Amino acid sequence: MLSSTSKVPMPRYYFNIIAGDGIREDLEGTELPSLEDAPLEAIEDARALMSDAILLGQDISSRRLEICNEAGDVLLTVLFKNAIKPVA
Repeated sequence: MLSSTSKVPMPRYYFNIIAGDGIREDLEGTELPSLEDAPLEAIEDARALMSDAILLGQDISSRRLEICNEAGDVLLTVLFKNAIKPVA
């Protein structure tokens, strides 16, 4: 029986970047309360990476993030282009 002070570890998710030239694996991962939180984290990551790329004059909006569990199974995919909202 778990005591009330015992803490269940949060799951760790890995955000691998998929580009035309290959895969950049996330070797550290990120602990999140649930899988439902992972797409929001992926969108924030994609926006930050695209912001850095734009400052260098690069367009990386064709990339995607694969959200994986600790076993390496792909659970969700987030397209970089879906992390930005079109301006009318």
